[in-house]
Amino acid sequence: MTYKKDDLVNVTITDIGNDGEGIGKIDGYTLFIKDSLPGDHVKAKIMKAKKGYAFAHLEEVMIPSPDRVKPRCPIARQCGGCQLQALSYEAQLRYKQDKVKNNLVHIGGFDEDFIKGIMEPIGGMEEPYRYRNKAQYPVGYNKEGKLIAGFFAGRTHSIISCSDCLLGAEDNKEIVNRILTWMRCFGITAYDEEKGKGTVRHILIRKGFATGQIMICLVINSPRLPHKEELVSSLSEIKGVKSISYSINTEKNNVIMGTDYHTVFGEDTIEDRIGRLRFKISPLSFYQVNPVQTENMYGKALEYAALTGNESVWDLYCGIGTISLSMADKAGQIYGVEVVPQAIEDARNNARSNNIENATFFAGKAEEVLPAFYESKEAENKKMRHPDVIIVDPPRKGCDEECLKTMLKMAPERIVYVSCDSATLARDLKYLTAGGYELKAVKPYDNFPQTVHVEVCCLLEQLKSAKEHIEITIDAEDYYRIKDSEKETE
Repeated sequence: MTYKKDDLVNVTITDIGNDGEGIGKIDGYTLFIKDSLPGDHVKAKIMKAKKGYAFAHLEEVMIPSPDRVKPRCPIARQCGGCQLQALSYEAQLRYKQDKVKNNLVHIGGFDEDFIKGIMEPIGGMEEPYRYRNKAQYPVGYNKEGKLIAGFFAGRTHSIISCSDCLLGAEDNKEIVNRILTWMRCFGITAYDEEKGKGTVRHILIRKGFATGQIMICLVINSPRLPHKEELVSSLSEIKGVKSISYSINTEKNNVIMGTDYHTVFGEDTIEDRIGRLRFKISPLSFYQVNPVQTENMYGKALEYAALTGNESVWDLYCGIGTISLSMADKAGQIYGVEVVPQAIEDARNNARSNNIENATFFAGKAEEVLPAFYESKEAENKKMRHPDVIIVDPPRKGCDEECLKTMLKMAPERIVYVSCDSATLARDLKYLTAGGYELKAVKPYDNFPQTVHVEVCCLLEQLKSAKEHIEITIDAEDYYRIKDSEKETE
């Protein structure tokens, strides 16, 4: 049967897509239906029909899934930030465990029984709400022209008004409301993306969960922050506020922060702790948003690294040094690489403040620093050229091919790969295992409850019969490809 736009269909949902949409099939024809869940029997209207699949709008849940629960947030469906809030937490964990396994099998090409044998159960949270230590609120106007802050609706730049996201700290609500009151009182405008005019673009809030310290940064489309004295007077009354700043971004783009920031109250940074270590965090720092799970995951990374006190370790994509410094007392020497200069400055300061002397940090892209360093005369030290362990924690796009190549040349005994995207992880693991490594262990972590995202920590060990890197092609439904002769494409 051929389906077309506006057709109404009844379908049972059997799976979840990458963006959290439900997936069902009618006579082999696939339907993607936002807000539906596995086990739901639904009525849906087709919005966009293709030859073998269609996108449909959920009209009615006729028979709910046994895993369906009432979302705590009243705007969960409109906002789209919590794609899985209507799914019980136990079912969320099952879905994420399967997602990682399936990506390793279908994209990485690993045997399913092999993956089941080395894969540890996913690490979940006792309380899967209020876990985020960072929030970014876009500021704008609703259809009635009322000033609002909140979050973008899924796949749009329409702001859904919300000052109290249930994933963030409870302090955020008062901060956002005070800023909106200040804007109304002094006639300060919100940024209009289409016109490129208006002052306040975003509100950034960070909180050190271990210290209670709060940072507030306004991203503005202006060379100066108007009425900043009145803003400071209001916000500094809030318990825990240690830093207020603004960042200038006058570009017409989707980037949130400007390239620098200007402190108008308190310190340039706030402090937080992971385990016994203290970290200073600036508005521009990359810092894991879930401190509870971060500590758990870094503990697993340390276990996989199997350090005895003498090893040489490279930490690629090191951010402000959270993984590097957490391993420093167990290693002989740590080297960290990060593209953001401010993050490297933070990492060096964090090493000093924690009295860590065996950590060295380099600013630059891992895919450029590592090959250049490997080939340079400065790397005469054998332990630097051929470290015992490489830790890699790349962005969602995964590792650059040049970075992967150099990792294979440096030939560490172990590679610990921390990933926030199991699809690109699977692609990179296929590359590394083809280059002489064996995947030994996989442990997923639910760092982002209520969403489709999942973190993974993996251990690879060098095969004793490791060969030189051979050319491979990674083909996952024509989405990922890597060859020795060409750059990564996505």
